[in-house]
Amino acid sequence: MCGRSSLTKTEKELEARFNATFYSDELERYNPLPNFNVAPSHFHPVITNKEQNHIRLFRWGLVPNWAKDIKIGYKMINARKETITEKNAFKYALKQKRCIVPMDGFYEWKKLGKNKQPYYIKTTDQEIFCCAGLWEIWQSPRDEVVESFTVITQEPNSMLKDIHDRMPAILLPEQEKLWLDDSIPPEELLDMITPYPQELMEAFPVSNRVGKVSENDAELIKPVPPLDHFEQGNLFG
Repeated sequence: MCGRSSLTKTEKELEARFNATFYSDELERYNPLPNFNVAPSHFHPVITNKEQNHIRLFRWGLVPNWAKDIKIGYKMINARKETITEKNAFKYALKQKRCIVPMDGFYEWKKLGKNKQPYYIKTTDQEIFCCAGLWEIWQSPRDEVVESFTVITQEPNSMLKDIHDRMPAILLPEQEKLWLDDSIPPEELLDMITPYPQELMEAFPVSNRVGKVSENDAELIKPVPPLDHFEQGNLFG
């Protein structure tokens, strides 16, 4: 699962990276940047296959158009690559509504006995990387329109396997435009997704404060001693 991430850049940096612009009214309404602790239900920048010249702000947690309640989005923050074509919530979006999701890092929790140590994980070759995603439009019974997205996940690379059993589908720079290309069959696009090269990634332990959505500052993405170090210190010190 990929359930926490970060995007600490400004809107100007994102516009330069993607040669695309934000809608000013969306920025004024949501003002999501910078965000050191992006969580489900947050509004987050995406670029869709239908609007590649604009950076949109969608809600994290896909809400299918047939959903009765927006809360279903909390169960659909991720879409597993291996089963995406079998799920009603995802298979139509895979054909018609793909997006890329910019991040500059994400968090995973490693089990250490009875405890869990959060790790911050990022790419070393890209300051801003993109994950493959899907998006949808849902209309509530009160005619509220919600645009939402999910992040595709896959098996981890060798480095991340020691931390967690899943990782987001991070795209190589040359794959970003391909993922948004409506002329390419979805099956080919899924085959294109493979674990990001481990030699182009790094991971380090960070403060457990990241577990609280209300915590959101630059200290969250700074390295800390691993949890087992503290445990040994308490035992022998």
